[in-house]
Amino acid sequence: MSHYNFIYAFGLFKVAVLQNQCREMMIVTSGAVAFGKQRLRHEILLSQSVRQALHSGQNQLKDMSLPVLEARACAAAGQSGLMALYEAMFTQYSTCTAQILVTNLDFHDDQKRRNLNSTLHELLRMNIVPIINTNDAVVPPPEPNSDLQGVNVISIKDNDSLAARLAVEMRADLLIALSDVEGLYDSPPGSDDAKLLDTFYPGDQHSITYGTKSRVGIGGMEAKVKAALWALQGGTSVVIANGTHPKVTGHVITDIVEGKKVGTFFSEVKPAGPTVEQQTEMARSAGRTLASLESEQRSDIICTLADLLTERKDEILSANKKDMEHAVSTGRLSPAMLKRLSLSSSKLNSLSIGLRQIAVSSQDSVGRVLRRTRVANKLELEQITVPIGVLLVIFESRPDCLPQVSALAIASGNALLLKGGKEAANTNRILHELAQEALSIHGVNDAIQLVSTREEVEDLCRLEKMIDLIIPRGSSQLVRDIQRAAKSIPVLGHSEGICHVYVDHEASVDKAIKIIRDSKCDYPAACNAMETLLVHRDLLRTPLFDQIIDMMRTEHVKIHAGPKFASYLTFSPSEVKSLRTEYGDLECCIEVVDSMLEAVDHIHKYGSSHTDVIVTENEDTAEQFLQQLDSACVFWNASSRFADGYRFGLGRCLFLFFSSTNLFKCFPFNLIMTLWCFVGAEVGISTARIHARGPVGLEGLLTTKWVLRGEGHTAADFSEQGSMTYLHENLPVAQVLPGRRTTS
Repeated sequence: MSHYNFIYAFGLFKVAVLQNQCREMMIVTSGAVAFGKQRLRHEILLSQSVRQALHSGQNQLKDMSLPVLEARACAAAGQSGLMALYEAMFTQYSTCTAQILVTNLDFHDDQKRRNLNSTLHELLRMNIVPIINTNDAVVPPPEPNSDLQGVNVISIKDNDSLAARLAVEMRADLLIALSDVEGLYDSPPGSDDAKLLDTFYPGDQHSITYGTKSRVGIGGMEAKVKAALWALQGGTSVVIANGTHPKVTGHVITDIVEGKKVGTFFSEVKPAGPTVEQQTEMARSAGRTLASLESEQRSDIICTLADLLTERKDEILSANKKDMEHAVSTGRLSPAMLKRLSLSSSKLNSLSIGLRQIAVSSQDSVGRVLRRTRVANKLELEQITVPIGVLLVIFESRPDCLPQVSALAIASGNALLLKGGKEAANTNRILHELAQEALSIHGVNDAIQLVSTREEVEDLCRLEKMIDLIIPRGSSQLVRDIQRAAKSIPVLGHSEGICHVYVDHEASVDKAIKIIRDSKCDYPAACNAMETLLVHRDLLRTPLFDQIIDMMRTEHVKIHAGPKFASYLTFSPSEVKSLRTEYGDLECCIEVVDSMLEAVDHIHKYGSSHTDVIVTENEDTAEQFLQQLDSACVFWNASSRFADGYRFGLGRCLFLFFSSTNLFKCFPFNLIMTLWCFVGAEVGISTARIHARGPVGLEGLLTTKWVLRGEGHTAADFSEQGSMTYLHENLPVAQVLPGRRTTS
């Protein structure tokens, strides 16, 4: 592991931890010259001050100038101090170290090279960390770079070349070269267009523009890259990463060893397809073209995709069969996850119908005028809807999510990056091909990209300059992991769906039974399924409560008793381990509360702000519940399963007729009359407080921009000395500006 000047104590701690995990670690370091220079300066100043005081007989000293210090002398004086520092640091972690000083001659002479190799292997065998440095006290001047051109010898000129030579000599698995920047950039770091390269291939050297040498060390990034390529050619993997942050360096070392994407990885094998960064750039570029299309063209793409889902259903179901067979054989998926993974002809038909509904409902989504203001005479302002940009949707075991989200992205003019679970790899692949085929009719194939490389979610969340919004669709653990990893990218979603149904003492028996059954049993794996049933205390030992329990037994719902409910029972079901549990199956918790207000407090404490229901015939009680409960969705006498974009009709518009003949192509004739209703779909349910909350449909995938049209207006025109005054008149959004077609 190479570093310019020093390794921070936390970095040394991680080295010690890895060493104690039976990983053989070597450190190539420098600092002897700097240590020695500081020590010699102190000695010279002390010596000069003593001589001057003796010569003058006074305590006042004249200005003293330091002589130029020779580097070899500094190295000789500093070696002991440098090693003492390492000894002191590693001793804290019960790790033994040994110092080895080398020169070029130790590698050119066969006997010396064998001796060095033997010594290093013996130290590693004894679990000792070798700390290696060039013997700067006797080292000759650096040799030319001619030996870096692919031959078997590399001159030892700095830590990078020394580390590369040792890595090859010792047949190391990994060389970590720590720098003062994040890794290798295609142009000098800090320049406007500089991009960090996650992976670097030998053939890419011509595309790199190097800047000035680092503020530390003597080699610079160009020398570091040459040394890395030499080590790579010798069979050692190489990573260049940042090692200058005290709180991060140790994590960098362990993250690299664990295979996480940190810094720049040097590889001899270039992948056949584009990198995820290239995919994101392609999607953004095509997405801008997609957003500029007419709404009828975007609808045409969605209708084409809807047709392909039914026309090519045999291919889709064949791919899905492979995924199902593999999932069943491995036994890694729960029954609920297997159900989500499975596709059928009827599900594809429903998807196709849903996509056609999205196509119709999206006619005025992008470019819709929300507000118009006459700021002043001939100065008019508009607020219009625009796409968010590039969406990253990460989903598990739900291949039907791919066409749904694709259609919503197309309708809203957004570029889309999709990362599906490997359990649905075959199904996702064919569905993505169909989406790109539909996009191709208007030349925007690249607007939707499927990440098929082995990118970790954490790595995707690092693309904050490329991705504008992340939408996770999966388990609560997946959502939490994404929220934790996406430090700079907004995440739209909810980590848990802990939904409650509260049955008040004034509830209708029939309504309570129907709502509880539907909320829990209709689709137990859904995030809007009931997980906790709150029952008013007065209902215990009543016919209503008995009917609820009988219905749950009939539906094979496993009951867990809350603490208060368990206290009322002599022989209770298994007591719940946590009142904040999302079961995702035919299981639920039952708890007792004394009042509606206690139910609200319970939900605020243990719920997830997703969807919560009250069942009561008392309107005042219901309205108080609806007003006081702070959840994304709050229902009165309705199943929690209504918390869904399709059921909410998030298409926004009520379509009683079609004004465009193009839209007739989207629907078979016998379906046209059935669309006298709200239509829509969702990309997910958000429990966030800003941007979008609850089921998120097209509106949640749009943002706005302000468009101001003037005729040479300036702010100075409205100053005290100016000739103009503000009007700020609200204008009807349907009004057409002169010379401009309205989009509303």
